[in-house]
Amino acid sequence: MKKFPEGKSYPIDEILPRIKETVLASPSAVLQAPPGSGKTTRTPLALLEGIPPEKGRILMLEPRRIAAVSAARWMAKTLGEEIGGTMGYSIRFENRVSEKTRIEVVTEGILTRRIQTDPGLKGVAMVIFDEFHERSLQADLALALCLDIRRALRKDLKILVMSATLDCGPVASLLDGAPVISSAGEAFPVEERYRPDEQDRPLQARITATVLTALREASGDILVFLPGGGEIRACCESLRAALEGKAGGISIHPLYGDLPFEEQERAILPSAKRKIVLATNIDETSLTIDGVKVVIDSGLTRRLQHDPATGMNRLVTVGVSKAAAEQRKGRAGRLGPGVCYRLYSRHAFQGMIPFTPPEMLLADLSPLILELAVWGVKDPTELSWLDPPPKAAWESGRRLLMELGALDPKGSVTPVGRWMARLPLHPRLGRLSQRAAELGCPRLGADLAAILSERDILRREASGFMAHGEGSDIGGRLDLLRRWRKQKEAPGGTDPWALRAVDRASQQLLRLMAGGDSRACREEEGTTIPRLLLRAFPDRIAKRREEGGGRFILCQGRGVRLPSASRLAKSPFIIAAHVDAGEKAEGMVHLAEPVAEDLLREELSESIESIRRVEWDKREGRIIATVEEKLGALQLSAKPFAPKEEEADPLLCEAIRSGSARIVFGEEARQLQGRVSLMKRTFPTENWPDLSETSLLSVPEEWLLPWLKGIRTREQLATLDLLPPLRARLSREQQRLLIERAPASLLVPSGHRVTLDYASGDIPILAVKLQEMFGLADTPKITGGRVKVLLHLLSPARKPVQVTQDLKGFWNSGYQQVKKELKGRYPKHPWPDDPWKAVPTRQAKPRKR
Repeated sequence: MKKFPEGKSYPIDEILPRIKETVLASPSAVLQAPPGSGKTTRTPLALLEGIPPEKGRILMLEPRRIAAVSAARWMAKTLGEEIGGTMGYSIRFENRVSEKTRIEVVTEGILTRRIQTDPGLKGVAMVIFDEFHERSLQADLALALCLDIRRALRKDLKILVMSATLDCGPVASLLDGAPVISSAGEAFPVEERYRPDEQDRPLQARITATVLTALREASGDILVFLPGGGEIRACCESLRAALEGKAGGISIHPLYGDLPFEEQERAILPSAKRKIVLATNIDETSLTIDGVKVVIDSGLTRRLQHDPATGMNRLVTVGVSKAAAEQRKGRAGRLGPGVCYRLYSRHAFQGMIPFTPPEMLLADLSPLILELAVWGVKDPTELSWLDPPPKAAWESGRRLLMELGALDPKGSVTPVGRWMARLPLHPRLGRLSQRAAELGCPRLGADLAAILSERDILRREASGFMAHGEGSDIGGRLDLLRRWRKQKEAPGGTDPWALRAVDRASQQLLRLMAGGDSRACREEEGTTIPRLLLRAFPDRIAKRREEGGGRFILCQGRGVRLPSASRLAKSPFIIAAHVDAGEKAEGMVHLAEPVAEDLLREELSESIESIRRVEWDKREGRIIATVEEKLGALQLSAKPFAPKEEEADPLLCEAIRSGSARIVFGEEARQLQGRVSLMKRTFPTENWPDLSETSLLSVPEEWLLPWLKGIRTREQLATLDLLPPLRARLSREQQRLLIERAPASLLVPSGHRVTLDYASGDIPILAVKLQEMFGLADTPKITGGRVKVLLHLLSPARKPVQVTQDLKGFWNSGYQQVKKELKGRYPKHPWPDDPWKAVPTRQAKPRKR
């Protein structure tokens, strides 16, 4: 393509007649044209020729302020007019339109607010969505609302979606089969040069080396794409050091969203010096920077990902999509042949994801849900979406809005929510502002909302503030803002541009809050600031952990931390206004404010639960009973109380069952268990209970509950007498039969009653002195003669000399040997030659007189 003089000819010009014919004949259309083709500035002007003034103006949506202003100025220059005539723009803080305006370029928040204020879009003939491939949340929302308007109110409203890199099929289907118009070819060829080497070197070193190479190898200004402001600042410093004293001079300009608008403009305007612009993806859009013929692409971008489970955002650095890489490359070919240095390999480029994921799938959806609630939509399926809101993110956003008081339990917008939606703020800060107006301190609310929504007024490199514990303090920033207003000089460590931006935003919010009570605050600011923040961040209350070190736990249960040098690190409670999820287990708190516990209780009384907690403490071995006051996962207080039996007993039983507490079966209890076990085996058809330890320990609640009264500790359980509860397992008849059939003791020939041992085995043992059994022929039996006892015939020292169930056999064959062995050892005891005729006795021989 030949070079076009002063922008008089663009690649898109060849198909403008077809665009005009198609768009004006169809309700909707999709235009796909590569970067630098001129679609942003040429297409609206061509379409304007076919739209009579009485039909209304064209609204064109641009994703960023700098792009909106640049496009409007370029079109005005093409018409030979000033801004505010045929061409106008509306961005935050600035409105340059008039009754003559036919094309109005607006940013995303402006368009949404326009739709909510005027659902019929009176005086608008067409809405153009430029750079739709970015798939921002606000662009998807605005398109869904425009489709709803056309379906219900304005069937004549035309919609045009434009993009350089977009999968057009799904968009065309969403627009009821809209025609797709494509413009082939770039403005100028761009040579690709891959530089995948030295991936282990710091990014700023690789960028600096590539810039120096580009300065030698290519002509024209250089545009460098980096993931974020931190990398841009580091590369600026590195390049200034490397280029210091270079002949002819080179100007270096940062370009990212947090910069003051004036600095952004300076980066895109022509310069007498060769220029290096270090930018984020802000310049992947329709923005044209004069003189750029070289692009250096780091291949990286920064993306905000919202975690619905924690309600936190995580800022992650990721590789760009293939479409974004092509967008970046295209910036080098807008004004002439160019070069694109890619700091990755061709293979890496081929492996990139095709398109950038929609913000809808990654973002906090609470702003979108509030807008839809104001629109009258409770269920997202009521509208048409390219990608519908994910269910988990929708529910998370809906819960937050209910907690803020913006939605009622049915999902309808409340008066508070409608008030919040008037402000160009996240719903959290909208709630803060609403509460401030309610308390009669709108100025304070506007200042706080501006501090929390705009670029940080502390310089990133201002380490002095962090060293003195100021870095995370919201109140400290408010003091600095007020000091700047009074002195008109930026305090040390602050960013003057950011101070101006915060002040400007505060003034705008104060105007929008008009109607709120403007009388002085009714209480000290030290109380009012946390009071306002509590309404905005009720889920971000954090309590300091016992180990300290700036570590806290949020009321949702997630751990967070402050820099240990922060003066808030020792605060018992803080409100963590800005906190990211972090890459590890704990998130990082960037902005917070201390809050007193009594104020927490006052403001969030409805959220504080009183929980009666009774539990078994395994470590201490006792019942712990406390009444806890909890705010989410945070314990505010815990007071002991005496638990009821029905609360404690099940826990004791479970402790016994699990083995963390032990009950002791004493000798009497073990004997009873043995007696019942014998009866159960001997009389299987009778309903004798299973009193084995295994059985009893598996169901302690079935037999032990009445005896647990007053017991609360492991030690008390260990001393519990188990004989009564075991007896209680037997009926009266069973207790009678037990005495009759399995007696606790037997009367032996000596006339002495000897206790039976039922616990040492399956056969009951009768341990008795040998001399007490003289003359008895048959082994004693129990259980109605069914079971012989096992005799342990004892020596005078009460040691077994014979174990037998055949007493007769012992007298006839074994006794004489025992007598031979023991008579000399125990001469005082009788050892008759004939045990059958001897008198049984438990006594020794009488002493001779």
